[in-house]
Amino acid sequence: MKKLFILTMIVGIGHISYGQTYNDFETDSTSTSQPFTPSKTQFMIRGYGHTGLNFMNSEGEKESSYVGSAFAPIFLFKHSDRLMFEAELEFVLENNELEVGLEYADVMYVLNKNMTVRAGKFLLPFGTFMERLHPAWINRLPTRPLGFGHDGIAPSSGIGIELRGAFDLGGPKLNYSVYSTNGPRLKDGSEEPEEAGMLLFQNFEDNNNSKAFGGRLGILPFADSSTEFGFSAYSTNGVGETDSEYEDVGAFLYAIDFSFVKQVPEIKGFIDVKGQYNNSNIDDATFIETHEDGDEEEYTFDNKSNSFYAQLSYRPTMANSDFLKKLEVVGRFSNFNAPEGAEWEEQSEQYAFGLNYWLTWRSVIKVAYQTTDSVGGHDGGGTVNGFYIHWAIGF
Repeated sequence: MKKLFILTMIVGIGHISYGQTYNDFETDSTSTSQPFTPSKTQFMIRGYGHTGLNFMNSEGEKESSYVGSAFAPIFLFKHSDRLMFEAELEFVLENNELEVGLEYADVMYVLNKNMTVRAGKFLLPFGTFMERLHPAWINRLPTRPLGFGHDGIAPSSGIGIELRGAFDLGGPKLNYSVYSTNGPRLKDGSEEPEEAGMLLFQNFEDNNNSKAFGGRLGILPFADSSTEFGFSAYSTNGVGETDSEYEDVGAFLYAIDFSFVKQVPEIKGFIDVKGQYNNSNIDDATFIETHEDGDEEEYTFDNKSNSFYAQLSYRPTMANSDFLKKLEVVGRFSNFNAPEGAEWEEQSEQYAFGLNYWLTWRSVIKVAYQTTDSVGGHDGGGTVNGFYIHWAIGF
C-alpha cells in the first residue's frame, strides 16, 4: 500500500510538472528555447432568444398563451484567417414538446477579399428576409410575413456549396452569391393529400439526381450604402422521386428585394424600409384525390404562387428625450396567393402594426397587432386577429 502511494505521488508530481512546462505562457511547447506563437484559432458563442404572450381571435374563437421560449445559440470557430466554421441550433417549445433543429452548419474558406466559398447546410440568399432578417431580435415584428416559414414558397436553407462575395465599385457596391443544393422535393399527396403540389425545401438527402442552382445579385448604388436592390433566382429540373412520374417536374423561383435604411435629420430619426416579392412556378403535374366513398379522381392545376411584403419603421434617434430615442413604430403589409385548383388554394392579406422599445441595441420589447384575412387554405379561411407582447435579445 505504501509503495502504491509513493508511486501515485511520483506520477502525479510528474504530470503536474509536465503540465506546467507545457502551459508556460512564454512557450508553446515543452522546450523553453522555442518562442511562443499566439494561436490564430478563436471560438465564440453568439445567438438570440425570445419569448412572449399571444392573444388570438379567429372568427370569434379566442385563446391566449405564453409562447416562444426559444433559444438559438450560434457557434463560430475561426481556425485561421481563411478557414472558419459556423453553426446555429434552435431549441423551441412548440405543441407541448421541445423541438430541436439545426438552422445551419457550414465551413467557410476565404479565397480572396472578393470571394468566399462555403459548404454544408446554409441559409439561402433567396431575397433577404430569411438570410438576414428572420432572427427575433432583428425582425421588427413578432411574426413573419406571409409566404415565409411553414407552407411558405420561399426557400430558407439548403445543403450544398456556395460561392459568395462583394466588390467596391468606387462608391456603389455589389454583392453576389451563386450556389448549388440538393433542391426541394415535391409533395405528391401520398402522405398529405391536402398538400399535393407543394415543395418541401427541407431535403437533407436528395431524392433524385437533379440539383438546384440559384443565386442572388445585390447592388448598393449610393456611397452611403443606404439603399440596396436585389434579384434572386432558384431553379431545378426535377423535384420528384427517381423513377416516379414526377421525376422530371421542374421548378423555377425568383425574388426581388429592396432595402432603404438612413437617418434623416428632417424627421429626426431613422427610416427603415424593407420589401420582397417571391414568385414560384412549378411544372404542371397530375395528382390523385380520394373521395370519402373511396373513389379516386385525377386532377391538375396551374402550379404558380406568389407572395409580397413591404415594411416601414421609424425610430426618433435624434429626439431630445432618451425615452423617445428608444421607441420605434413599425407597419407591414403582406399577401400570399396559392394556385387556384390546388387543395391548398389560398388568397391572404395581412396587416401588422407594432410599437417597439429598445432596451439596448440588441434587446427589444415588441407590442404588435396583426389582422389576416384569408380565403381558402388549410383552415378554410376567415379573419384572424392577434395581439402580441414579445421580448427578444441577441447575444
